[in-house]
Order: sequence, then C-alpha cells, then structure tokens
Amino acid sequence: MSRLILVLGGARSGKSSFAEEIVTKLGGLDVIYLATSEVRDQEMAQRIKHHQSSRPSEWATIEEPKNIGEVLADLKQGAVVLLDCLTLLISNLLLAEQDLKEKEYDFRGAEKEEEIITEVERIITVVKERGLTLVVVSNEVGQGLVPAYKLGRVYRDIVGRANQLVASQADGVYITYAGIPVEIKELGMKIKRQFTMDN
Repeated sequence: MSRLILVLGGARSGKSSFAEEIVTKLGGLDVIYLATSEVRDQEMAQRIKHHQSSRPSEWATIEEPKNIGEVLADLKQGAVVLLDCLTLLISNLLLAEQDLKEKEYDFRGAEKEEEIITEVERIITVVKERGLTLVVVSNEVGQGLVPAYKLGRVYRDIVGRANQLVASQADGVYITYAGIPVEIKELGMKIKRQFTMDN
C-alpha cells in the first residue's frame, strides 16, 4: 500500500529534520534518501555535507537533480523514500538548458510549466503503482513579497501549483514553523466541509 506525505516550511523551519523523523519511524534504517540538490558553489557543498552527516549512514542516498519519476520507478516495491526537496527539483527543471548569464530568460512559457507539472504527476503515479512510501519536502514560497523579476514569479507560481498537486494526493500534509510541525490537511478538509456540506 502506497503512502504520500508532504512536509512544507520556509527556510530553516525544521522541515527536513521533521521529514527525517517521519521516514525513520516508517522505515528505520531501510530508507532511501533522494537528493535533488546540485553542488554549484562551496556554500552549497557545506550544506549538503551537513545534511549527510545528520542522517543515518545506513540510509541509501541517490543523487538525482531532475529525473525523479524514473528513479522511483526503478526502486523495489514498498520502499520508504525521502525526497529532499521538491523545490530544488523544480528549480533544476526550470533552469535546465538556460543561459544564466542572459538578462532575459526564455522559459517557453506555459510549455515549460506543464513539463514540470507532468514530472510531479509522474512521481505521484509511480508512488501509487509501486506501493512506495514517499515523504516529500518542499518550501512554502507564496507567503512573502511578490518577486520583482520574472524568474522569481514564474518559479513561485510553479512551486505553488506543484505543492497543491502533491497536497491534494497526500495522505498527510504538515507545515513546520520554528521546528514545530502542524498537520494541516485533516484540519483544512474539516474546515472546508463546513462550507461545502448542505446544512
């Protein structure tokens, strides 16, 4: 039986640590850590090293910045997987084949967004087909100021759409504040039913 859990939060909110606690409870030392980050500078290398040292050495680590659905399809039936993180995956797909030195970016508009959403849909489909347990870490990027530049606005909108898609299919959705997780899907659906049920 498959299980999908989404853990949201802002920067340094404790979302990754909480997600690691979830997969430890569900899989113990038999966990696959699916990392989407790419080492682009020394600071990122230090962050990755810190993350690696904080999790059990027995966990298998797969580094894949873009083709997550493909990786999940190759895993054993019923595997427990931590995907950290969805927002980096989206960034990697959004910036693929882009010349970052250019002042204007050609995202191919809606076509690029649909490619990314298609990958997210594939991830969800594979989880169900393979009976995987997948805990997805993602950033909550929609509560700040509207970005002043096109790249930021496009990125924010795609992340928001992807988060909603995963949340709609998830068995549990949590958001972390200052290291404290709050389950929001069950509460949200209860509130929503108050306005959609016939009285």
